[in-house]
Amino acid sequence: MRKIFFIIKPVLLVFSVFAFITGFAQVTTPRVPSPAGMVQQTIGISTVTIKYSRPSVRGREVWGKLVPYGWNVQAFGAGNSAPWRAGANENTVISFSDDAMIEGHKVPAGDYGLFFTINPDNTGEVILSKDYKSWGSFFYDSTNDVMRAKINLRDIPQTEMLTYNFINDTKNSAELVLNWEKKQFPVKIEFDVDKIVIDNASAQLKGATGFNAVGFASAAMYAQQNNVDLDKGLKWINQAIVMDKKFAYINIKSNIMQQMGKGNEATSMMDSALNTATEVEINQYGYQLLNAGQTDKAIEVLTLNTKRFPKSANTWDSLGEAYTTKGDKKNAIACFKKSLSMNPPANVRANSEKFMHQLGAM
Repeated sequence: MRKIFFIIKPVLLVFSVFAFITGFAQVTTPRVPSPAGMVQQTIGISTVTIKYSRPSVRGREVWGKLVPYGWNVQAFGAGNSAPWRAGANENTVISFSDDAMIEGHKVPAGDYGLFFTINPDNTGEVILSKDYKSWGSFFYDSTNDVMRAKINLRDIPQTEMLTYNFINDTKNSAELVLNWEKKQFPVKIEFDVDKIVIDNASAQLKGATGFNAVGFASAAMYAQQNNVDLDKGLKWINQAIVMDKKFAYINIKSNIMQQMGKGNEATSMMDSALNTATEVEINQYGYQLLNAGQTDKAIEVLTLNTKRFPKSANTWDSLGEAYTTKGDKKNAIACFKKSLSMNPPANVRANSEKFMHQLGAM
């Protein structure tokens, strides 16, 4: 009887095993050679998140070779002309928690595929696409673009592993940068922080936050400190005062009224509030006036504090500082001597002695 032998080639065996394995759920294993990465930045109260894969240079020629210049015709997927996926593996995804401005273009809050192009002259383009779930650039469709903007690349020291970062932070903006090999791709991201904060406060005050004075006061303080939406800020602080007539809340209201051009009314309100203020509150208000350049008014308020709390070394020390600011050396020295005669706490003693040395009285 004739025997028949079957020869199974190794490559076919490997393929069969692979097909068998991939047909079932697999355990989680490390992704190599381009591990997943994520970076997040807060701008104001908004967040920007980047999720991407991090290829390494590994001695390869990157620009113009591994990453072609301009737009590249894809060999797989839709066979389309597409930009670089700005990483490896799946789409690089950028997420904005609030509406943003990207290189001067309005972009609604949400998730987007992030793409770049690079040209030999160190120019390029940043592209955001509504399609962020595809694999790389292979199914890129320009009709899904939300924005495109020209950018100028920068030369940087060697960066082996592709890295996203944020630099040049300000109150309203930051610069997202992709660093790889010796190139940096910068993208300016901006938020209308004041509007976002005020709108968010309005929403929060309709919930649990609106059942306590602190919520309204903190919202009003933001409006006052940033000189934004003062009418709404005044409404909020009035609500806080109805709930709790704290000196600090009256002070916030006074500051808002000052900024609204109601200075006389604001000053009168604060003078009345001083009748029930504590030593610390009066002292803080005095320094607030000093910082605002209202030295004479500060001296008036801090003098009131020494009269109401004559046995407090700190009241005399603070009044001495006010006189020093005015250039009244005689009264300043007298106040500091009074402070030192009262066996003051160490911090008050140190401050009084410092000014006495500066004034040549020690």
